[in-house]
Amino acid sequence: MPEPNATSEQDSAGASERPEPVVADAVETTESYETEEGVVFYDAENPLAWIQAEHVLDLDEVA
Repeated sequence: MPEPNATSEQDSAGASERPEPVVADAVETTESYETEEGVVFYDAENPLAWIQAEHVLDLDEVA
């Protein structure tokens, strides 16, 4: 029976070859600025595309 903390050759080889997480283009081009009411997030390539919310949003979930 293998030891519980032992890693296989496949596990250790795969750890260094993991792909980077996929980030939507919209998230990568998102910028922000602060106002008196809070923070405004907008698309730097389309400044008229902005988000208004009364609660916190995870940009990865809404993009």
